[in-house]
Amino acid sequence: MPYIKTVKSEFGTADFLSRMDKVKSAARAVGIDAVLVTPGADLRYLTGYDAKALERLTCLVIPTHGDASIVVPNLEVLAALASPIADLGLPVIGCGEGQDPYARVADLLPGALSIAVDDHMWASKVLRLKAAMPDAEQQLAGGLIEPIRMRKDAREIAALRRAGAAIDRVHAQVPALLRVGRTEREVGRDIAELIISEGHVSVDFVIVAAGANGASPHHDVSDYVIQFGDAVVVDIGGTMPDGYCSDCTRMYAVGDPGQEYLAKYDILFDAQKNSREMARPGVSAGSVDAAARSHLDEHGLGELFIHRTGHGIGMQTHEEPYIYQGNPFLLEPGMAFSIEPGFYDEGRFGARIEDIVVCTETGIESMNNQPHELVVVD
Repeated sequence: MPYIKTVKSEFGTADFLSRMDKVKSAARAVGIDAVLVTPGADLRYLTGYDAKALERLTCLVIPTHGDASIVVPNLEVLAALASPIADLGLPVIGCGEGQDPYARVADLLPGALSIAVDDHMWASKVLRLKAAMPDAEQQLAGGLIEPIRMRKDAREIAALRRAGAAIDRVHAQVPALLRVGRTEREVGRDIAELIISEGHVSVDFVIVAAGANGASPHHDVSDYVIQFGDAVVVDIGGTMPDGYCSDCTRMYAVGDPGQEYLAKYDILFDAQKNSREMARPGVSAGSVDAAARSHLDEHGLGELFIHRTGHGIGMQTHEEPYIYQGNPFLLEPGMAFSIEPGFYDEGRFGARIEDIVVCTETGIESMNNQPHELVVVD
């Protein structure tokens, strides 16, 4: 009986083969003999296979001179064949209990003296591969894979556009969830359900930070009971069926947050707008950061802006390029990243406004299109 493919992808065989060829060429150019990739975003990006990260080894083997293959535990062979792997012509090499998959990888790379391992490979696997190939120098594969992943093509941008629209639909429903007497946890639970119902397959994070909790940028949720006048940071994101991520922050207030807060929010609003207007191909990542940071500095909020202005996004919520102070890296068409300045007044309140944007040939396209103004819920 033939295998039934149960895993669908928006991307085709040509996409994955092209990506692997680019990695192979990049590795060959710097004298690396092979690239090894275990479950995670890199493996899914290169093959479409969303493999489980297990204590057993799953490893894509890409020799720079030769054909790629993938080593998987026997119990994962059917899952691999139900993924786009089956259409790529890659040999799927199963390893049973008691067999040494690390030795099998080494057998595929006779004479290899330099290998690159994916940046998120578990240390236990890195060390066992080293033991299996003691003569091979190891280095990180991020320098080979990240430049390729960083430059999104039209199909990837469409995927990010769908992700942005889905999380926008969630934000549009947040005001109905906020009211005095509800806890952050209750609101967060409802938001998580909306993230799934609006098209994501997983909830990656839900931050509902009310009142003084808003001064902690990575606050999660708590049993804090929302009070009248609380500003509420809602930063949410998930992963879509095609593997691409959403991430968007909007600000809400339950009742009047006071004139001081409103004045500071207006300053942040303009700072975020300045960064969006600065972002375009040929501009440095540091300049995009500076456009927001300088405005906050000029208005006395600079010391309360305690993180970078943004991060890249794609099949991971955080990836290259990073938008931080002084970064000389020049933006190019197809690069996707967040613009999310904020201010955080410990013990009092906080605020952050975040959009995902993609560089076009002449400027940027925003993946998020909910209003940036503070939404005051009566």
